[in-house]
Amino acid sequence: METASVVTHTDIDTYPVRRGKVRDIYDLGDEVLLVATDRISAYDVVLPTAIPGKGALLTHISKFWFDMFADVVPHHLIEVVEATAPAGLDDKIDQLRSRTMRCKKTEVVPIEFVVRGYLAGSGWKDYQRTGAVCGISLPSGMKQCEQLPAPIFTPATKAEEGHDENISFERACELVGESTMTSLRDSSVDIYNKAAAYARTRGIIIADTKFEWGLRDGMHILIDEVLTPDSSRFWPADKYEAGRDQESFDKQYVRNYLTTLVDAGKWDKTPPAPELPGEIVANTVAKYREAVERLTGA
Repeated sequence: METASVVTHTDIDTYPVRRGKVRDIYDLGDEVLLVATDRISAYDVVLPTAIPGKGALLTHISKFWFDMFADVVPHHLIEVVEATAPAGLDDKIDQLRSRTMRCKKTEVVPIEFVVRGYLAGSGWKDYQRTGAVCGISLPSGMKQCEQLPAPIFTPATKAEEGHDENISFERACELVGESTMTSLRDSSVDIYNKAAAYARTRGIIIADTKFEWGLRDGMHILIDEVLTPDSSRFWPADKYEAGRDQESFDKQYVRNYLTTLVDAGKWDKTPPAPELPGEIVANTVAKYREAVERLTGA
């Protein structure tokens, strides 16, 4: 896995492309290329500063989890592009190497399958207001970042722009069908539990995560990125303490820095975002890399 080059934008004009905040997704017909760039976003704004090697690190983590759960659930990953580019794209290999997943194309289930094991982020804010998270009642007196009695499932709608919107399980069933939601909810919680147990042996707490699923040949398969620091909250287990914000291996570190600018009136969470200082970039790279090394041993 190479992480030296910086890629913030790909320019493959052979295929249709959809650009997200972080990834460029190319439609190859029966397959897709998911290119994880080194862009980083916060507050739904893409920052002008890249995080060198981030895309390759995220891709490596996703492949690790896909491989680990291959006997548990089918998935869309065919291969990670390394030495050989997909047919006709040899001249693009420097843009694709180590950061690109070649995947089966699916009909995407339009729901974010969010599993929460700890009371953090928007869940903590919701609990402070209502004593519940997304309508799921929890015991009174819980602390910030405290482990939940059992993981909870809180679906959300997938938003092309802006924030995903939390919805009830019943509403999700109306959108995609009760049998589909029940099955994929149970699979999502099962994968989270297995991944969280493994990560704990490597000194990482997976506080929460989100999964995506797609339909292909009548079968639901796991798609998108899986259990990365961009789709999850990763905390160092040896520094965990309920009742406060946690140190993290994810981009919360960048959010925390930007929050200081917001609080000081130096940024209003709208484009253009400020440049990140070199120290913040270097520390963010180190956090992502440490997560990869702890989880995968690579």
